[in-house]
Order: sequence, then structure tokens, then C-alpha cells
Amino acid sequence: MLGINALFHDPAAALVVDGAVVAAAEEERFSRRKHGKRPVPFSAWETPDLAAAWCLRHAGVRPEDLDAVAYSYDPALHLGPEQAGVHDPWDHLRLTYAEQAPGFLAEGIPGLDPDKVRFVPHHVAHAASAALAAPWGGSCAVLVLDGRGERHSHLAGVYRDGVLEVLASQQLPHSLGLLYEDVTAHLGFLRSSDEFKVMALASYGTPRHAEALRPLVHATGDGGFVTAGVDLGALTKPRHPDEEWTAEHADLAASVQLVVEEVLLDLARWLRETTGRPGWRWPAGWR
Repeated sequence: MLGINALFHDPAAALVVDGAVVAAAEEERFSRRKHGKRPVPFSAWETPDLAAAWCLRHAGVRPEDLDAVAYSYDPALHLGPEQAGVHDPWDHLRLTYAEQAPGFLAEGIPGLDPDKVRFVPHHVAHAASAALAAPWGGSCAVLVLDGRGERHSHLAGVYRDGVLEVLASQQLPHSLGLLYEDVTAHLGFLRSSDEFKVMALASYGTPRHAEALRPLVHATGDGGFVTAGVDLGALTKPRHPDEEWTAEHADLAASVQLVVEEVLLDLARWLRETTGRPGWRWPAGWR
């Protein structure tokens, strides 16, 4: 089976043969484009053709031999931008391009049968990539958080013998990832690309806005969270990309970093208490 991540950013491919991952690669390693492509709706059609070709070649597998191709987004579950709280007039392109993904893949990987493409819910794909690859038999708790999937930004669940039970999920527009993207853009960096710069900037600041943020960004005690109503401009003026950053900008980064970390820890504690399972433990015999 060939796995494909493509819709949002960092397109990549992985090949599974007889239940084992035999090859995996990101498209940027071959195209030499940072993050593989720009994280905008206009690039959602691009698939990791070079990475997929390498995976197949590395394993000696022909596209015609594939039993299935898993695409990590299910357009049938897509939530429109109005309901999702995404303020992008071109966001509908993502749905269109996801629906056409089998054709794009067949065009980019000659010999691939588009009828073998299977749409996998985005956060289920995230959960599987971690839990099913972990070395303890497919039984563990799993916590997924990112910007957005089809209609959620989070999944908490438990794998038992390789079968996922979803315990909680947070519907959009509440999203820790999208909040962090908003902060990234507010601080003059490239959204969905430069978030690591915000993390670095946070180390230079003081989280003096944390008390103002906590009523707006917090876990809800039932496995979910809220991120609504944050007016970043009321806390710190936006930074133009060409401007120098100041202590004011570093303080906003530090404040958001702290509050997001607090929510993540609350979610992890809830999952641990609910399942009685740690997300990680050393398997027997490991050192």
C-alpha cells in the first residue's frame, strides 16, 4: 500500500509491504522546495510524485502492483470554510483538489490505478502513522493535534490490537494549530511554515499575556478545548515582515507558547485518566 500526504503542506509518501513500512520520504528532499510546496489552496493539487516514485523504486514495486493507495483526507467529511471559521475565499479549492486526487496521482505516477485510491480521514491517518508504527503491538493511547482536518483539529483515542476507538475530537473553528498560525502571521512570519520561528522567539519573551489568554484558550475537561475570541491586535501590534521584532512581539510569542503547552498537557492528562494507558512506554526488552 502506498500512503500519500498532500493536501495542506509537507507532501510525503510512504510504502507499506506486508504490514511493514519499507520506504518513506518527503517531497522536499527531491524537489528541494522547502516544505515541498507553499501552504496555500492553489497548491493543494500537487502530489508527492517524486517521493512516491522513490519509495516504489527503493522497494522494487511497480505502481501496477499496488493493492491500495491511501490519501490522507476524506472530502466526504469536508466542512465548508464558513462553518470551519476559515477566512480564505479560495479554500474551496482544497475540496475540489482532494476530490480529484486519484486523477492527479495517476497522472504523476504512471501506472497507478486511480480506482485503488482510498480516502482516509485526516486525523485517523495521523493517529495510524504514530500508533501502528509503534513497537508494542498496536495498543496505546493516541493524541493528535494540528491545524485542521476535514472538520476537526484534534483526535484523542485508544488503539486496542490495531483498532482505533475515537474518544474525543474538537470541531473547527477551535484549533490550537490555527491559533498558532494566526500568531505566526501576526508576528510577520509565513503562516503554516514559520511556526518554528515563533517557538524560538518565545524563548526571548515573558508570558505577560497568559492571564488574558487563558479564559479564551483552555481545555474543557471533556477531552476538548476552546480557542475562540482571541484578539491578537489587542495584545500586541502586528509586525510587518520587514520590521525588526521587539520585546513586545517576543512576549506575545511566549504567552501563546505557554498557554498552548498548558492545554496540551491538560488534554494528555485527560486521555491518560480516561484510558489508563500512557501514550509511550518502553516495550519489554528495550534499553
